[in-house]
Amino acid sequence: MHCVSSKHSVMMVSFCQGALLLSLAAAMAVYADMKVDCGPDFVTLMWTESRPQADTSLLRLGNCFPTSFSAGEAYFYVDLTDCNFRRLVTGDALVYSNDLTYVASADSYNLAFTHPVVCAYERPKDWYATIYDPVFKTYSLGDLQFNIGLMNDDFSGPAESTRFPLGSIIPIMASVVQETHQPLLLLLEECVAATTPELYPESTMYPIISNKGCLLESVSSRSKFEPRQKSSEIRLSLQTFTFAMGEEVFIHCKLLAWDPNGLDSTKKACHFVEGHGWELLDNLAQSNLCDCCESKCKSRRQRSVASEKHGMVQKAVIGPFTITDVNS
Repeated sequence: MHCVSSKHSVMMVSFCQGALLLSLAAAMAVYADMKVDCGPDFVTLMWTESRPQADTSLLRLGNCFPTSFSAGEAYFYVDLTDCNFRRLVTGDALVYSNDLTYVASADSYNLAFTHPVVCAYERPKDWYATIYDPVFKTYSLGDLQFNIGLMNDDFSGPAESTRFPLGSIIPIMASVVQETHQPLLLLLEECVAATTPELYPESTMYPIISNKGCLLESVSSRSKFEPRQKSSEIRLSLQTFTFAMGEEVFIHCKLLAWDPNGLDSTKKACHFVEGHGWELLDNLAQSNLCDCCESKCKSRRQRSVASEKHGMVQKAVIGPFTITDVNS
């Protein structure tokens, strides 16, 4: 059932399946009709265009192409976890927002436009950070569940904004849920920043963690690993850096769940502390495992390769977020 059917020169507010749908009109869109249904975890959108010269294949919902389209219509059926939907918490509501855009071709008579689409749901009583999206994401691998996301200043919940001024701290937390496993230690083996949600050979990247767990950013900034609250969770305070200023940034990480008693030079979390050098997060007495952070970290154990083949490693992406210039 479609909730809203409107000519887009008015603002419509209506309830749909327990969701509040807000559709703010674009003044130029009087020639089109939009119908939106906010489902419990999905959105459907039908755009009907009366202008014969309009190309409905050029419509985008976030970064998603139409599910189907014809000469006068474009239809989207998407999950709220896809298409770069933004999710914010406002009081007792969970608000999803996105933009319907028309990408006009260079020789088109139709102007490009952006039309906001917002769905607000009553906040579930048992809601918690691990379902936050896009700044908090969940990945399942076998019977392990990995979570990673942008957090607020004290790591008590998801970030309320995805805009971070240059020089500020981005709190990042990752965790692994293990129901049938023995206790596991979660490590960030590698993290790089990029301007794309997927990494390509031509992608511009900014290394953050490399060399099997060495926090490179800690050498020249206030970035550091925070003391652990539990072995299956790792917290990173990352100071923003000069990279893709004003653009969408994604952080691509490789998460590693590991035996807490099996640390070595390739299974570690190391950061640089001014005046002390490289330190191991989990045991200062074993900080010699971090000595290789200035060179190449290699393992002498056969066990590390075998365990990775058994599904202890998970790739994950955080974002998008934006680093802003404090002077702009």
